[in-house]
Amino acid sequence: FLYFDEVLNHRQGLWPRIFPTVETEEENHVIWLKVGGDWPMFALAVNKIPDLLPQGGSQCFPFYTYDEDGSNRRENITDWALAQFRRQYQDDTINKWDIFHYVYGLLHHPQYRERYQANLKRDLPHIPLAPQSSDFRAFATAGARLAKIHVDYEQMPAHSLNIVETPGKPLTWRVEKMRLSKDKQSVHYNEFLTLEGIPEKAFAYQLGNRSALEWVVDQYRVKVDKRSGIVNDPNCLAREILTEKFCNNDKIFCAKADEQYIVNLLQKVIAVSVETVEIVEGLPGRFTGL
Repeated sequence: FLYFDEVLNHRQGLWPRIFPTVETEEENHVIWLKVGGDWPMFALAVNKIPDLLPQGGSQCFPFYTYDEDGSNRRENITDWALAQFRRQYQDDTINKWDIFHYVYGLLHHPQYRERYQANLKRDLPHIPLAPQSSDFRAFATAGARLAKIHVDYEQMPAHSLNIVETPGKPLTWRVEKMRLSKDKQSVHYNEFLTLEGIPEKAFAYQLGNRSALEWVVDQYRVKVDKRSGIVNDPNCLAREILTEKFCNNDKIFCAKADEQYIVNLLQKVIAVSVETVEIVEGLPGRFTGL
């Protein structure tokens, strides 16, 4: 959770114009792009203010920008760019969301990343135009689905895992520090619980130097800041899931316990990872634009 206020945040950058209000998080998407030479380039669609992580920083490209009060919404893709894409493919039905998703799909293309690996360590990506309209549509369709599952990963169906309970250990969903098995086919959740049956393909979806699943396993653990003594406890998420309720037409929020939140999150991230890999495998192959 981020308390976004200039009193606490020294450098807010352009975020007050990208996500100025909670409502804008429902409609705006951002391509969060890792740049720099320390990690391989990767992109991730988000609808919240992302972390600067990792070293070397990142760049973000929103679809919409706003005034700081949330008014005056405008598209961040220019009319000039829209005209170029329509002229290239002789298709006036192309819209700016198509272009946004085309870029997102292209940034996942293994051939693009490999061929321009050296350039992407020191420069922002340059976006080639696919030679065929069918290729453009394939990238746009793939990019739209990738953005959907990456932004809404918590709403995706969970990948079913075998839940193995340890005999003699009391039932608990609390996590202290998870760890993957050596063969990466299971995750030791706690002394009571082990999750088995992780598909190998889940680890092929890489965000930098590790898979999305490995990020979750590493980050969702109890940590204590040495300087302040503040405890970072992911189990609090399971206790503070908010649900909407209505009373006399007024929206109110109520806390709802979800002790299995982290277990479910693991299974959803696996499902998203597997689908991401399958989408990337289905992208158009070599074309002269690359």
